[in-house]
Amino acid sequence: MIVVMKPAATREHIDAIIERVEGVGCKTHVIVGEGRSVIGVIGDGRTLDRRQIGRMIGVETVMPISKPYKGASREFKPENTVIQVGDVTIGGNDLVVMAGPCSVEGRTELLEVAHACREAGAHILRGGAYKPRSSPYSFQGLGEEGLRYLAEAREATGMPVITEVMDPALVPLVCEYADILQIGARNMQNYTLLNAVGKSGHPVMLKRSFSGTTTEWLMSAEYILSHGNNNVMLCERGIRANETETRNTFDINAIPVVKHLSHLPIIADPSHATGRWEYVGAGAKAAVAAGADGVILEVHPQPDEAWSDGRQSLKPERFAKLVKQMRAVAMAVERDIPANGVPVALNGRGVRPLPVR
Repeated sequence: MIVVMKPAATREHIDAIIERVEGVGCKTHVIVGEGRSVIGVIGDGRTLDRRQIGRMIGVETVMPISKPYKGASREFKPENTVIQVGDVTIGGNDLVVMAGPCSVEGRTELLEVAHACREAGAHILRGGAYKPRSSPYSFQGLGEEGLRYLAEAREATGMPVITEVMDPALVPLVCEYADILQIGARNMQNYTLLNAVGKSGHPVMLKRSFSGTTTEWLMSAEYILSHGNNNVMLCERGIRANETETRNTFDINAIPVVKHLSHLPIIADPSHATGRWEYVGAGAKAAVAAGADGVILEVHPQPDEAWSDGRQSLKPERFAKLVKQMRAVAMAVERDIPANGVPVALNGRGVRPLPVR
């Protein structure tokens, strides 16, 4: 439920509400507005008497949240969530571009593509150190070695790093190296993993599963939010349909739908949605026009030799051209993709050093 406070309500009045709510095991989130404050209540509302809350000093009204995903709903938080990762803002008026190889294949290769992506306009470096694959015989990633290469690339380029985590036991390790934890489509409803990343407090990007509905997707985000981790973004990466010419069917509808239902930022992944580099550009521009807060793209200098997903990877020069085109689309819908202003010099930015192990 949502507790709307009167304009004259004091901090003591708000604290009294919080004490009553949290005393029965629920959690609160205070939103301070220009005219009044709102207290969002998350948890089993059956333990609370709405009428008693409504009679407390300073309370104007108490409203139920109709959606099953309480913390993720726009009823709970009307304004957009904005996530700050280093010098990069996700969820504001400016769009963010995440780019890099599907898999980390080696130190030299990663540094090459990281610099190319940064020069072309990327703000965040993506790369998989742990790779969930359909076949047990396919390349599964370099593990911690790959994480070390990603951390080195961050220091060399100044770009924050996003990488996938697959196992709850690996969450602390991946947090040491990565700035954003990615939950892949196959793990959207892996509730043990969702609880683990929620408890970590680390920024999380939650991908939609192949057949997940919007409600199921937002309910999965709720698991992360329920631990007090509000740094959650969603990622539309295509759903399974009867079409065989593309890897998945890019659900462009999901972008405005999520923006209407939820305050969480949404990132588009046209690489996995289409599965073919020829269609990635069109998908990316459509996502920007539809209201996405950013895109995540796979880039590889030699896609034909990539260890995974080369068919959907853009060459750096194609990626650079696409960034310019996306910027033009963004400006047409009164947004922008800012030039990459991330400083390369390490002093002054506070780039996290590689962990000592």
